[in-house]
Amino acid sequence: MSLKDRIGEDIKSAMKAKDKIRLETVRSIKKVILEKEVALRPKGQDSLTEEQEIEVLSQQAKQRRDSIEQYRNGGREDLAEKEAQELAIIETYLPKQLSDEEVNSILDEIIASVGATTAKDLGKVMGVAMKQLKGKADGKKIQAMVKEKLS
Repeated sequence: MSLKDRIGEDIKSAMKAKDKIRLETVRSIKKVILEKEVALRPKGQDSLTEEQEIEVLSQQAKQRRDSIEQYRNGGREDLAEKEAQELAIIETYLPKQLSDEEVNSILDEIIASVGATTAKDLGKVMGVAMKQLKGKADGKKIQAMVKEKLS
């Protein structure tokens, strides 16, 4: 079942269950996917590839994480909680996130293959790491781990 079909089914089930947060979140995901598909039509692409779907979902998750941080800094715990609920729903569509140990071992391999030794090599490592770990780990966490390894 494609992501688009799964989202359609989830919208129906959320409506039946009267789950307002899930319904709003899933509809917003569908909206973003449709917008991305419309943007790609002039290039001759009718639907998103799996990689593009993961990219869209990752962007949505990142927006929610950033919002949670901003709301907590502003003392708006009620809004932060709503965003956290939406983030949990979005994460059900993303691939399973790798553990810190798994990310660490992958980063060790990348650093060895690139030949990075100092903090100046951060860009080389990050380019390869983000391609390999896209959608599987948070970019901020990856960057922090790479900086720690290269310092």
